[in-house]
Amino acid sequence: MIDLTTGYLGLKLRTPLVASSSPLSKDLGSILRLEDGGASAIVLHSLFEEQIQVESGELDRYLTESAESHGEALNYFPEMSSFAFGPEPYLNHIRKAKESVDVPVIASLNGVSTGGWIRYAQMMEQAGADALELNIYYMPTDLEMTGEKVEEIYTDLVSHIKASVRIPVGVKIGSQFTAIANMARRLDNAGADGLVLFNRFYQPDFDLEALEVVPNLVLSDSNELRLRLHWVALLHNRIRPDLAITGGVHTAEDVLKSVMAGARVTMMTSALLRHGTDYLAKVEEDLVDWMEEHEYESILQMRGSMSSQNVAEPAAFERANYMKVLSSYSLKSTAG
Repeated sequence: MIDLTTGYLGLKLRTPLVASSSPLSKDLGSILRLEDGGASAIVLHSLFEEQIQVESGELDRYLTESAESHGEALNYFPEMSSFAFGPEPYLNHIRKAKESVDVPVIASLNGVSTGGWIRYAQMMEQAGADALELNIYYMPTDLEMTGEKVEEIYTDLVSHIKASVRIPVGVKIGSQFTAIANMARRLDNAGADGLVLFNRFYQPDFDLEALEVVPNLVLSDSNELRLRLHWVALLHNRIRPDLAITGGVHTAEDVLKSVMAGARVTMMTSALLRHGTDYLAKVEEDLVDWMEEHEYESILQMRGSMSSQNVAEPAAFERANYMKVLSSYSLKSTAG
C-alpha cells in the first residue's frame, strides 16, 4: 500500500496535493468539489488589504493620492462592486468551509502593512482556520526604497502576525529577491512555519490599438516549475519552515519532482482551472502508479532525495551548471 501522507504547517495531510488560493475556493460548492476530487487541504482565496482599507476609510485616501501622482491610476483599480468589503463575509466563508469539509482549511491574507492585519489574523483563527497563508505582494516603485527596506517590510509583517496567533503561518513570496536563500532564513527567524515558493505576479499588457494598459492573466504550465525546484532543492533541510511549491504543478511528474526536491506539498490552481477539480484524482492515480512501478513505498521515502544535499553533483544547482549548460548547447548547435 503506497503511503502518500505528508505533513505541512503542523497538519497531517492525506497526500501532497493541495488546492492553492484561487477563485475556486471562493465558492462553497467548488470547495466541496475540491475535497471530493482529492485535495488534501484547501487554501481559501485571499482577503485583500484593499478590502480592509475600505472598511477603515483608508482606501479613499489611497486612491486619491494615487490619482494625484498617476493621472489614470483610478482606471487601473478594479470596480468596487467586485469586492465584498470588510472581513465579515470572509470570516463567514471560513466558518462555512470548516463546517462543510473534513480537510484542513487555510485562510489567506494578501497585503503588506501591519496595521489591522494582526486583528484580522486573530479573527480568522477564531473563525476556525487551521492555518494562515500570508500572500505578500508588494511592488516597490519608490526610487528611494532599498531592497533591505523591502525585506524588512516582509519580516516585520510575519513576526507581528506570528506573535498574535497560535495557528501555523505560511508565507507565500515571489522570486524577485536579490538573495533568496538569505531571505528564506530571515523569514525563518521571523517565525514563518512554512514558505510557499513562488508567488506568480501578474503583469499588465499593452493594447496597441486602444493605447491602454490592460490586465493579462496567463495560466502557468510545467515549464515554470524549474525555478521552484531549484530553490526548494537548495533550501531543503537548511531552514526550519516547511517548503511548498506553487506555480507550474500540473502533472504527477511535477509532483514527484517537487517532493524529491524537498517540498512537503504541491499547490495547484492553473491545472484545476484548465481541467476541473476532478483532475486531482487523475494526478493522484498517476502518482501512485509511478511510485509502484519504481518501488517507492511512501512520500517520506522520496522527499528531498534530489535536494542539493543528496544529489551526486550539487554543483548542478550552482554557477558551475550555468557554464556547463552553455557549453553543451554550443557544441550541439554547431554539430550539425
